[in-house]
Parts: sequence; C-alpha cells; structure tokens
Amino acid sequence: MTSTLVTGIAELVTHDPSLGDDPLGIVTDAALVVDAGRVAWVGPAVQAPDADARVDVEGRAVVPGFVDSHSHLVFAGDRSAEFAARMTGEPYDGGGIAVSVAATRAASDEELRALLARRVAEMRAQGTTTVEVKSGYGLTVEDETRALRLAAEVTPETTFLGAHVVPPEMREDRSAYVDLVCGDMLGAAVPHARWIDVFCEPHSPHAFTEEESRRILTAGRDAGLLLRVHGNQLGPGPGVRLAVELGAASVDHCTYLDDADVEALAGSDTVATLLPGVEFSTRSPYPDARRLLDAGVAVAIASDCNPGTCYSSSIPLAISLAVREMGMTPAEALQAATLGSARALRRDDVGHLAVGARADLTVLDAPSYLHIPYRVGVPLARALDLGLTPTPTPS
Repeated sequence: MTSTLVTGIAELVTHDPSLGDDPLGIVTDAALVVDAGRVAWVGPAVQAPDADARVDVEGRAVVPGFVDSHSHLVFAGDRSAEFAARMTGEPYDGGGIAVSVAATRAASDEELRALLARRVAEMRAQGTTTVEVKSGYGLTVEDETRALRLAAEVTPETTFLGAHVVPPEMREDRSAYVDLVCGDMLGAAVPHARWIDVFCEPHSPHAFTEEESRRILTAGRDAGLLLRVHGNQLGPGPGVRLAVELGAASVDHCTYLDDADVEALAGSDTVATLLPGVEFSTRSPYPDARRLLDAGVAVAIASDCNPGTCYSSSIPLAISLAVREMGMTPAEALQAATLGSARALRRDDVGHLAVGARADLTVLDAPSYLHIPYRVGVPLARALDLGLTPTPTPS
C-alpha cells in the first residue's frame, strides 16, 4: 500500500492539543501523511516528509470525518405528511413508527439494501465517515435480524432496537413482546449487532417503561451487547438515570433533564448525545447543551436520521443548530460531532486526526471549520476518498 501526502490544507483540525495551541489542535498551512489507512504524520506543510502519492486540497480546511452515532437508516416508506401535520401543531408521541414498520416489513432485501446504500452515500457526501445504524422498523424476529444483517454490510456499529415501540399486533400483550425482545429476538440479533438500545419513554404509550427498559438492557448486556438508551425525549423520565446506572455508553435525546439527571451524567462515563435535527423537525424545545457542558458532561451530536422525526442525514446542519439553538460554540459543536460521538461509540480510532488515528478526512470548501455554522445550509463538507478500506469491526 502506498503512502499519501495530503497538502494545501489552510486549517487542519486534529483534536490533539499537542499539535496546536487550543483544544481543537489546529495546525495552519498544514499537511498530513496517510499510510496503511492511518495518519502517519501531521504538521506544517513546509516540514512534510516525502510520500508515494500526493493530494492537494488547494487551501481548504480539513476536519476529522464526522461520526454519526445515532441513525435509523434501514427503513422503507414515507412520512412527509406526518412532518407537515407537526408543522401545524400536532404533537409527536412515537405512534408514527408503526407506519415505517409496515412499509419496511413489506420491502424486499434488495429494496432495503439500495435505500441503505443511498443514505450512507448521502452521509459521506456531507462529511460523515463513521455511522451507527439501528434496527427497529421490523419488530419481528425475522425483520429485526434482516435489518441488522443489512446494516452490518455498511458499518460495524450496528444496534439492535427491537425495543423501539411495541408493534400494533402486540399492544394488548406488552409483556409477551418484552419476552420476545429479551428472548428469541435478542438471540437472533446478537450475531449481527454490537449494541442494544431501548426507547425508554413513559410519555409515549408506544414506548417502554423503566422496568421494561431495565429488563431489556440487562438481557442485552448479559448476551454480550453494549448499551445505548433513547431517554428523556418527550418529557422528564428515568432514561438518563437508567443509562448511568447500567453503564450505557450513551443516552440520546436528553431534551428534558432535571438537576439529578445532569449530576448523574457528570459523574459517569455515559455520553449525552444530542439530536437537534429532531427538535427542528418536531418543533420541540432544544436540549440545553450549555448546561451539560458547564457541568462537565461529555456531549455528542448526531443526526438521528430517520423517516419520522428527522429525515436529515446532515451533520453540518446538526452542528449549525447546536450553535444557534443549544448554546454551543462552533468549536464545541464540531468536537461533539467528531470526538464526542466517537466516545459515544467507545471508539478511540476515529473522531480525531492525531498520529495513529484512522485517516477519515472531511474537506470543507472553505478556509476554516467556522464556516460550517457560518454558511448554514451550504454543502461545504465532503469525505475525502483516499481509497481506504472500510473501518474494521471494533474489538
């Protein structure tokens, strides 16, 4: 494999403070060398060593590839009418998920595979280089397994979300569905999943209670899966504290938090993953990122790309919303969408560009990362294709 010198970088964000004079580890007039898919050297372009090949980005900024740690990409169907209804004031309670379940069950493997590939390509075209993909629109043993099998074709970060909602055909016997999720469905999912997740939300009649969620997460952990939680999206609830109690890597949404929730997160290794595209798409209050950051909580930003509450795969949009609506600085938002989301996936090989990291580079058609929120809605970011092999499955 040949080494490649990437040069002509006006501003390189590394997230390695030893390489720059701020937490972003910014190097100006920079270059880096990629060898065997990893960053082998970083520094000023005038000091760059020789390499076998050369790529000149011609005065553009380079940032770590965005890490999208929360997405639902395996689905069929359309819920644009639901979006339009919410814009007139109809509240979201999770019930629309059943529409996507019906469409996804009816789709063929080939249809779902093509839709998934198109969405992943759309993400890369906007600078995302690592993505987590959940199941959750099948809600039968066969359909959940199929979703995970397809997701595993595009990412090692696959999440079993059989506990998305209780499917319509089992709403009269919730306990039987929880038994299924913890039993046969989990057993079939494990070979194709790294994570297990649950929509813990007492404010939705379709989602799962604290005790149901604890049982599902515990079963997943006992089966060898790592834990994630959808929590505190529609109102105050137990999701955050349950995630911290069980040692989940991430609790996602975190829209409604009390002081005890913030204190619990600050004293834990659980990342608060914020999904501002959801609030944009549901006209809900935005999470208070400033409160979390000031308390010392680790924060991530992800897209939550899904057919109902945020059909956007744009991390640049999520960064812009975090800056405009959630009290984050541009630097904090960029860090949350890269290093923070990598932490939410318990990955130390992505989300930064220090020596030894995967060479996942996102190029901006701009001289600085500040242009991401500054030029909101403009397609500045793209993943730089250096012909690297796919990210290996984490150990």
